[in-house]
Amino acid sequence: MGMIDRGMGLLFGGGNVIRETAEVFRVNAEAQAARETGLQGKALEQFAAEFLSQKRSRFDRFMDALNRVPRPAMALGTLGLFVSAMVDPVWFAERMTGIALVPEPLWWLLAAIVGFYFGARHQTKGQEFRREIAASVAAVPEVMGRLQGLEALRGGQEGPSAEPLSPEDRPAENPALTEWRAARDQ
Repeated sequence: MGMIDRGMGLLFGGGNVIRETAEVFRVNAEAQAARETGLQGKALEQFAAEFLSQKRSRFDRFMDALNRVPRPAMALGTLGLFVSAMVDPVWFAERMTGIALVPEPLWWLLAAIVGFYFGARHQTKGQEFRREIAASVAAVPEVMGRLQGLEALRGGQEGPSAEPLSPEDRPAENPALTEWRAARDQ
């Protein structure tokens, strides 16, 4: 065995040479993961530093406020158009005639801008919704167990694995309900 080790050592120069040669053609996955982890950590530290700093300029506060305006403005503006169509139809028709003259490429540009602006929010909300659905699905077994327990209590049983009551063990039927059924069937 020692002779084979020496022969391999002569050919490859030791165990690290093979790994170093392979890393020329393929990145070391472990080292790459460590680099990515370090990069993510530094990015998160930078984001945290931006949000933790209490010293914000008036311009930053103004820009944050300005970024919150478009969604409500578009929603309220659309509702305003409906109200204006009912209050003054001629004024509304004049404005809509002007909008009809807007060239189609400009509509495409507006659609792209609005789509990109709202797309990120849609994606974020969609991911939150999927997380909520997954949490709800994960809770189904627990809810079913509780429902079975409640159903067992309704029938006077002791637990979810209790057998249904036999006809002799069931409580007596409500006399008023029996009288009502008889009157209804006549």
